[in-house]
Amino acid sequence: MIAVDMDGTLVGPDGQVSARNLAAMRAAERAGVEVVVATGRRHSYAMRVLRGLGLNEANGLITSNGAVVRTVGAELLSRTLLSQDTAELLCRQVGEYRNALLLTFDRVKEDGEDTRGALVVEEFAELHSSIGKWMTANEPYIEHVVPIEDALGREGMIQMMLCGTIARMRAAEAQLLEDNKVLGVGMAPLRRSEVRRDGAEIPAAMPEAALHRTEYPERDLCIVDILPAGCSKGTAVMDLAERRGLDREQVLAIGDNWNDVSMLDAAGNAVLMGNAPEDLRRVAAARGWALGNRHDADGVADAIEAALDGALEMPGVTP
Repeated sequence: MIAVDMDGTLVGPDGQVSARNLAAMRAAERAGVEVVVATGRRHSYAMRVLRGLGLNEANGLITSNGAVVRTVGAELLSRTLLSQDTAELLCRQVGEYRNALLLTFDRVKEDGEDTRGALVVEEFAELHSSIGKWMTANEPYIEHVVPIEDALGREGMIQMMLCGTIARMRAAEAQLLEDNKVLGVGMAPLRRSEVRRDGAEIPAAMPEAALHRTEYPERDLCIVDILPAGCSKGTAVMDLAERRGLDREQVLAIGDNWNDVSMLDAAGNAVLMGNAPEDLRRVAAARGWALGNRHDADGVADAIEAALDGALEMPGVTP
């Protein structure tokens, strides 16, 4: 299995998958490797790029940083919801950062498309200043709700998101982490069996939410995704690998950002893209991950080709 991030990894600066990256993915499939896209995007927004590429519809597609797993063909495999109680707690905690807050609901139809209300916003100005293009592209799915708490009881809430400058979002993250019910996703995220699921009760001391940070220094942009505790790309990748009968040594993970750390650490083989933040590249060196090429130079193709050629050991793959 090859688990590959989208933005900053598989997708180039033009927002598309290059011909060479796509050819490498198809070569992997011919060699018996399942190519799994693992992204912070929600399903329908990921499919804006992936639809029409000819990927195997049975392949896994991990979205919302691991909260939802579907196939490329939109068959639901697993989903973990953010409880209303936890969301209410978080709304109280974000304080001055409330103007950067957005809610995401899993409202995917059989065709893989969303409906309006999949995204809920209370205030627009700050979000338009930080992620204006994304807001414009997603306008058909955004609903304006004031106060935002009025939307928390709706079915299918999977995450909250804060967007802004790196300094502001790191401050917001630090404020949220002051509560012991909120944790930052590190190298060993909680197993799903250890956390709240579908409204089930858990001990009061257990974390209820996990923060996933993605940074783009060249744009001074940081996104903090707030998911149910136990959700991460790493957990989702390894759950899917187990479902397929694979062990970690048979998994290659390719990513470029902090929200990829859990899957890079969980997989038996890891490649960090050359365009990753400098401080994350230092983590890669300490962890023994391979440092790959940049996303604007087909770094994904380089990594997949190396795996298929045997330069990266992946048991069960025939070069």
